[in-house]
Amino acid sequence: QVQLVVSGGGSVQAGGSLTLSCTMFGYTHRSYCMGWFRQALGKEREGVAAIDSYGTSTYADSVKGRFTISRDTAKNTLYLQMNSLKPEDTSMHYCAAKLPPCIATMTRRLYEYWGQGAQVTVSS
Repeated sequence: QVQLVVSGGGSVQAGGSLTLSCTMFGYTHRSYCMGWFRQALGKEREGVAAIDSYGTSTYADSVKGRFTISRDTAKNTLYLQMNSLKPEDTSMHYCAAKLPPCIATMTRRLYEYWGQGAQVTVSS
């Protein structure tokens, strides 16, 4: 059974940085795609960034140049480095995984497994 465990998050002032981690358990192959999503209070869950097993990544326009998605395949861990954080980045962040075949996509319905959320709060 595949499980995703999220760590990181927290509170930071605008302009600060945070890193999220998401470790996959129960799947030993290195070929899969992962993504980060977020959901602010009262809003729909939206894609933030995604990456495939080759390292190809894609980002939402709102985070381009500020966030970096990466993965350590040896550790089965996905990361999201968030810099220059803004108050509008405040939301619950989730990681998701899609087993092959897959591409780096932020289409929520394509993902099969989800981790628990991690709150990111940015104060002005």
